[in-house]
Amino acid sequence: MTPILLAACLFCASRASPQAEYRPVAPPAPPPVAANGSIFQAATGYSPLTSGQRAGAVGDVLTIVLVERTQGTSSNTATTSRDGSIGLTPPVTGPLSLFAPTDASASGSNAFDGRGQTGASNSLTGEITVTVAEVFPNGTMRVRGEKQLRINRGHEFIRLSGLVRFADVGPDNRVASTRVADAQIEYLGRGEVARASRQGWLQRFFTILSPF
Repeated sequence: MTPILLAACLFCASRASPQAEYRPVAPPAPPPVAANGSIFQAATGYSPLTSGQRAGAVGDVLTIVLVERTQGTSSNTATTSRDGSIGLTPPVTGPLSLFAPTDASASGSNAFDGRGQTGASNSLTGEITVTVAEVFPNGTMRVRGEKQLRINRGHEFIRLSGLVRFADVGPDNRVASTRVADAQIEYLGRGEVARASRQGWLQRFFTILSPF
C-alpha cells in the first residue's frame, strides 16, 4: 500500500470515528456482594421507586430535547456638529490699515453622522440521546453524547455535553436543552454538500489578503 493511500485511509477513518470526549460511557462494574446475610444490598444498583426509569447513574442514557432559539439585535446612532467663526476689524490708521476687514476673519465647521446596526438569530430543534459520564455528590450529572447521520453523500454530526440536574429529568427520561448548564452543542456537516457551500482554499487565501 502506497504512503498516499495509507494516509487517505487513516484520514477517512479518523473523520468517521467519534471523538473520544463524546464516546458513550460504560457503567462501572458492580462491587462484590458482601456476605453479611442481608437481603437488601445498597451496593447492587439500588434505585428508589420514586425515581422511576430516570437516569441517575454513570452509564445511564437520557434524551436531550434541543429547543435552542436565540435572537439579538443592536443599533447605534451618533450625530455631532460644531461651527465657529472669528473676525477682526483692523484699524483705519497706522501700519495695519493696509489690511482689509476680510483679511482678518476666519470661520470653520465640523459635522459627523454615524449609524450602525447588527442582528443575529439561530434555531436548532431535534433530539439526541446521551450517556451520563459523571455524577456529583449534589446530584448534578455530567452528560455527553454524539449522533452521526449519513444521508446520501452528506455526513452530519450532532454533539452535546453539559451538566444536568436530576430534578430536571422528566418521567419520560427527557430534559430540555435549555436546562443543561455549561452546554456545548455542535452541529457540523461534512461531505459534498458541505464542501460545495465553502469557498475554495485559494479563494479564501486571496480573501484574507484582500484589503477590500
